[in-house]
Amino acid sequence: MSEFKGYTIGQLAVGMSASFRKTITEADIILFSAVSGDVNPAHLDEEYAKTTMFGGRIAHGMLSAGLISAALGNKLPGPGTIYLGQTLSFRAPVRAGDTVKATVTVKSILPAKRRVVLETVCTVGETVVITGEATMLALADE
Repeated sequence: MSEFKGYTIGQLAVGMSASFRKTITEADIILFSAVSGDVNPAHLDEEYAKTTMFGGRIAHGMLSAGLISAALGNKLPGPGTIYLGQTLSFRAPVRAGDTVKATVTVKSILPAKRRVVLETVCTVGETVVITGEATMLALADE
């Protein structure tokens, strides 16, 4: 696989897996608020956030979910593939300073339609923070 090209449909196999890690920073949360327009005080106002069930500020769920996109687009199935769909279940909060690991694992392959379905899981240490499933359009075999 070249640096700029993902796996073709014929190169994929059930069980293949890849991960992407990032430590979420205060700047990431503020920038995500600005880019997304989501200025919920649970993400930005510590005094307010202390009154919530989380007891303090949390990162946007979609910020962590975006790391799934990085794993899919950069690693597996990789560059040139197209994200078609995603389900998400938010299981636990992420906070500034947490390192999120997004792991994608091939569950099934539909060669006739060039579709690949992947399990998607984000963790912070041993804690699962997001689960889901992604559907991707893989590259054609050459």
